[in-house]
Amino acid sequence: MYKLIIVDDEKVVREGLKRTIQWEEHGFKLVGDYKNGREALDEIDKVKPDLILSDICMPLMDGLELCEQVAANYPFIKTVILTGHDDFDYAQRALRLKVEDFILKPFTASDTRQILNKIKQTMDEEQQLREDFNLLYNQLNQSLPLLRERFLERMVVTGISQREMTERLAYFNLPPLGPRFLTLIFDIDDFGEREMESIEPDTELLRFAGFNLLEEIVVRESGFIFRTREERMVAVISGDLGEEALYDQVFRIVEEARQYIEKFLKYTVTVGIGRVYDSPGMLPHSYQSALSALDYRFLLGKNRVISISDVEGQDANVLTYSADWDRQLASLVKIGSKQEAKLLIEQIIADLKRSSLSIDSCYLQILKVVVSLLNTIQELGVSQELFGTDQRIVLTDLYKYKTLDEIKVWLQNIVQAAMTAVSEIRQQVTNTLMIQAIDYIHRHYCNEKLSLQDLCRHVLMSKSYFSLVFKQYTGETFVEFLTRVRTEHAKSLLQHSSLKFYEIASKVGYADPNYFSLLFKKVTGVTPREYREKQTKEIAT
Repeated sequence: MYKLIIVDDEKVVREGLKRTIQWEEHGFKLVGDYKNGREALDEIDKVKPDLILSDICMPLMDGLELCEQVAANYPFIKTVILTGHDDFDYAQRALRLKVEDFILKPFTASDTRQILNKIKQTMDEEQQLREDFNLLYNQLNQSLPLLRERFLERMVVTGISQREMTERLAYFNLPPLGPRFLTLIFDIDDFGEREMESIEPDTELLRFAGFNLLEEIVVRESGFIFRTREERMVAVISGDLGEEALYDQVFRIVEEARQYIEKFLKYTVTVGIGRVYDSPGMLPHSYQSALSALDYRFLLGKNRVISISDVEGQDANVLTYSADWDRQLASLVKIGSKQEAKLLIEQIIADLKRSSLSIDSCYLQILKVVVSLLNTIQELGVSQELFGTDQRIVLTDLYKYKTLDEIKVWLQNIVQAAMTAVSEIRQQVTNTLMIQAIDYIHRHYCNEKLSLQDLCRHVLMSKSYFSLVFKQYTGETFVEFLTRVRTEHAKSLLQHSSLKFYEIASKVGYADPNYFSLLFKKVTGVTPREYREKQTKEIAT
């Protein structure tokens, strides 16, 4: 029911309208009648009418002045002019003030009813439009989280233009991309104790809790995070830091997040860290390199932080992913799992045998696998000499074989040779880095502030991965190795110099002589004094 007021200085007109019109039948409720525009204007805020029926000629404030005030301050109130002036100037001015209609005096009740029905229809349509708009607006607000995730996924996975990125990030109230950035991918390993205890976990609730925890940490660092259709959580961290400083920031964030999830949610995640880039158009490449890092979970185990720069070196190219068989085999070649690669090839051939594909279609499927394999081998730095010929000729070799069993043996031989070569290259890179690390320790052991972080920065490796590889290479932890190096230098000084014990401690990196003495005895079984005395006696005899 719409509310209506009458404004006319003639009481007989007001009373006649009130008496002759059944307002409710036309969808209106009469809430007031006034003898001039000023009186009506003073009451509008109180009665809040939807429609005003107003005469033109009135004292204090005429109808057109009232319309002007209403149009300026109450744009949703409609007005109808009651006038006996058949004057073009009045009509023009009224139209400029967006008057809804005119009723010329003298008028009948039928005239008024027709106008009321017409205006009610217009007001109903406008009301429906507003309701529809509000419904759409509410639906949009409810859909915003999903729209935000789909936009971020498209931006990171496939890439968008710089202009669209800027506009959409602002629309979703997300921070702009900084000068440098990298992508992280969090993937749930399993649901930990719940699965071990044969308790069926509420996986969606646990994923939601994990995402909320990660979002709190990432947003705090002015980054953004979203979930993919594969149930992974992808974050982008950016800033104006240098590459090394950005990696340090990211490793700190990721370690905090990983430990929080393990402690409070009782399950583990593995995190793949992509490469750093400084061009928004390279976002998909950072994402792909993070996916590649995540694949190394097969080699290094669950609940780890894996950086692509650690496992593939600083000069490796961004990997191109193909579908299913292609990607699986490429991943197995990279991690060096020969047995699994052999089984996968057997599965591929068996699946092709069971399919209803034509021979040409089978060739195309194998060709896709081989092209992906050759690309992976090239990206990992394996020489073409591995095949004894040009890689293009290897592709044509496929067509020499007439059966899938022959192709299976051929493909397995290529894969085994490639994995051996990749393993040797990776071992050479790792050995080179470990040699550099050991040399760095021997040159800086006397620095009492020498730390694992200093060493990791020198060889551009994360602390967790460096610690793992260093222990495999030397058989000792960083602290054990450093202590042994310092002890050996201390033994030489004790034997060949007359320096005091505190001087020797300082020269091998210990500011506290007592702490040096304790460590020396722990390693050698004797104190520095006892060691010197023993060496002096042996020389004397």
